[in-house]
Amino acid sequence: MKRSSLPRVKLSAVLGVLAVSLGLLCNWGRGPEAAPKPNILLILADDVGYGDLSCYGARRVKTPHLDAIAAQGRRFTDGHAPSATCTPTRYALLTGEYAWRKRGTGILPGDAALILDPGRVTLPSLLRGAGYTTGVVGKWHLGLGEETGKQDWNAEVRPGPREVGFDYSYIIPATGDRTPCVYMENGRVVGLDPADPLRVGYRMKVGNEPTGREHPELLKLKPSHGHDQTIVNGISRIGTMSGGRSARWVDEEMADRLTAQAVAFLERNRDRPFFLYFASHDIHVPRAPHPRYAGKSGMGPRGDALLQLDGSVGALTAALDRLKLTRNTLLIVSSDNGPVVDDGYQDAAEEKLGGHRPTGPLRGGKYSNFEGGTRVPFLVRWPGRVRPGVSDALVCQIDLFASLAALAGRRLPPEAAPDSFNLLHALLGQAKEGREHLIEHAGQLSVRKGHWKYIPPGDGPRVQSGTGVELGNAPQGQLYDLSRDLGERENLHDRHPALVAELRALRETCVAAGRTAPAP
Repeated sequence: MKRSSLPRVKLSAVLGVLAVSLGLLCNWGRGPEAAPKPNILLILADDVGYGDLSCYGARRVKTPHLDAIAAQGRRFTDGHAPSATCTPTRYALLTGEYAWRKRGTGILPGDAALILDPGRVTLPSLLRGAGYTTGVVGKWHLGLGEETGKQDWNAEVRPGPREVGFDYSYIIPATGDRTPCVYMENGRVVGLDPADPLRVGYRMKVGNEPTGREHPELLKLKPSHGHDQTIVNGISRIGTMSGGRSARWVDEEMADRLTAQAVAFLERNRDRPFFLYFASHDIHVPRAPHPRYAGKSGMGPRGDALLQLDGSVGALTAALDRLKLTRNTLLIVSSDNGPVVDDGYQDAAEEKLGGHRPTGPLRGGKYSNFEGGTRVPFLVRWPGRVRPGVSDALVCQIDLFASLAALAGRRLPPEAAPDSFNLLHALLGQAKEGREHLIEHAGQLSVRKGHWKYIPPGDGPRVQSGTGVELGNAPQGQLYDLSRDLGERENLHDRHPALVAELRALRETCVAAGRTAPAP
């Protein structure tokens, strides 16, 4: 593979990495008294925006457990998801490769085949090779099985999380608004009655169960757009299903169910290094919070689901404390993309926002080319190792692959993680610099370099139908100076033609190159 000609990481950043790595190696190399490898707990929230947490400025909703992590660790103000939507973000996170490099990595139906190649090195497989026990609990949405629509949900569905590096999995196959509405543990549907086989259909209706379109009178939560097929727990979904009644989830219990499974994983593996990827479903639709949280935020189900997310995080950090694992656990919390308010159900989220701004000072949101699409909360805590404070370093979840590989003392194979930079120095607070450039993936491929952002011309819609999110498409290219204009209101495209040409060329090079990170 050809070596990339893209700009290299700054010398100061390289020296920071060497200093951190040498320090860690020295600590870990002292025989029986050496500190063990740190546990890694990665919490990925769903659709949580830059302005949704009180540690990022929210006033109408309080998130004390997440605020505590921010106070004890490092809060990044320029942290990004790899994409403005969920499936491509999760793909990039686990592979270290921009999802736009591979066809078929858009938002998947619930019966999609696995889009991760079992033969490639993934973040969990690399950490498993470094001696970690690996687990995933929560939302998967990366497909299962070998062929779309051909899964036998009544047997073990393979390939899946195990085949790409996870020793243990307890997942919802896609999202809460898509069938099948069941939990799966290590490839099998939990609680399935063989006498009531489960069938799933996206291309045609399976079975004769009522749908939201046909029987809206049966719904306790009505759709605003789409989401009108098979009814499960009084909520109609995308896709159809029949059977599997004993295995179906209750939405109000989902957060507790997933959190309990994550805590159980911590308990089982307290005496060995572990990597747990906890993919919360909050605050994705349908928002049906537990009665403990319902009505408590004053902002409707979306605000209540934010409280529920904070409660789940609090339960996990409490478990780390109880198991005496806190000081040896690297905890990372972020979100898979920016926020969306009305994403398909009539849950009064828009009406009850009040003065709350889910994107904070940013423009756009989920699906958008503007910063609100990918700039998300990004918190890192490791007591005694992560320097507490606030960082404006440019970092991305795609960089966790190379960074955690360095932390675990593993050299990346030449073909692995082609777009993941080792930013361990920035994550630990040992250096101010992060990435020099980043491709932000939404409808367009925008490019960030320093505080400058370039969005290429696009002829798509200005606003997404249904959600009302500004998508950032315009017939003319856009250039923003985010150091002065974080809300991307003043287009400087025509004032800086040389800079536009430079960023456009950088974008083209990133797209054409097989990798953007330095070759191992």
